[in-house]
Amino acid sequence: MSNQKKRIVIITGAGIGIGAATAKAFGALGDHVVVTDILEAEGRAVVEAISAAGGSAEFHRYDVRSTAATDALVADVEARHGRIDVVVANAGIAHRTKLADLTDEKWDLTFDIDLKGIFRLVRAAAPGMRARRSGAVVALSSIMGVAYGWDEHVHYSAAKSGVVGLVRGLAVEMARDGVRVNGIAPGYIRTAQLLSEENSLGPAAAEKAAEFIPMGRLGTGEDIADVAAFLASDSARYMTGQVLVVDGGLLVGRY
Repeated sequence: MSNQKKRIVIITGAGIGIGAATAKAFGALGDHVVVTDILEAEGRAVVEAISAAGGSAEFHRYDVRSTAATDALVADVEARHGRIDVVVANAGIAHRTKLADLTDEKWDLTFDIDLKGIFRLVRAAAPGMRARRSGAVVALSSIMGVAYGWDEHVHYSAAKSGVVGLVRGLAVEMARDGVRVNGIAPGYIRTAQLLSEENSLGPAAAEKAAEFIPMGRLGTGEDIADVAAFLASDSARYMTGQVLVVDGGLLVGRY
């Protein structure tokens, strides 16, 4: 990156987990990372870590459910930095809920964050990217959105499946304007989300899952972050509309 201007990269849900690892990965590449999250202390800590490593970053408290906040974030970043080069739409939630308990409100909350949150940010960033005929979007889906059903998480599986359709539609609509849109479907990644007994596998089941992953281990945030960096880079210049599964062989290894 030393021979180019720094790219301006916005990452959502960048305070913890995959988002934090991705922010640090882009920071290490020499990009200017706009770290966003509703978790303020965690988000600021990521900015400090990037800065301490010699990188460039700033923190914004940002709730992807708000259209007004989305439009304001994009306008602010474009006003101060002149452009947005990359969006990594990572913010998401997963709440274990039995079908009988899955109210409209719980369904809508998951969709508002996991699917519509991505749409809002891309909608806001797209005009600038299209005008510059340059930009890359990376959206986070899940193996639960591309291949697996997940009991007691039908709202999550449905939203993450929606991300795949969103990626395809956006990619086709913006391809002629020089904007690429791709996605990542992580498998079992060692994050606070996965290790939550209440909402996901929990520590014991996560370790058990590692036994039937062909590579023999859970993924790390860095395993996903490096693929996001690839998809946003010129190395993926002829790729758009794709969702890459990054799961240690889990899907192909189940038989």
